[in-house]
Amino acid sequence: MQIALSETARTKVSGFMDEHGAAEGAGLRVAVLPGGCSGFQYGLNIEDAPESDDEVLDLDGGVRIFVDPFSAQYLEGIEIDYVTTMMGAGFTFKNPAAAGGCGCGSSFTT
Repeated sequence: MQIALSETARTKVSGFMDEHGAAEGAGLRVAVLPGGCSGFQYGLNIEDAPESDDEVLDLDGGVRIFVDPFSAQYLEGIEIDYVTTMMGAGFTFKNPAAAGGCGCGSSFTT
């Protein structure tokens, strides 16, 4: 499985984990959840350890990614970035599997 985090996103995730005292072996859960205005929405969460059926990716910069089997089918090749604009800051998702999305940027359809 391929998931890419920009350098800015890796820095934000690492900083957040350090700031909140994440356990050794902790990682970023990247998930797809039913909902949102287009049918699916992305979820990001820091977790102490992967679940037994998760795919675990060890990325450059020491960031670990946990992906459950349901989400994996929608996340192949996704690129996650962290951007700051005049309207705010947050994670963005470029998903080659998404057929459409909405203005919020965190909801998509296949």
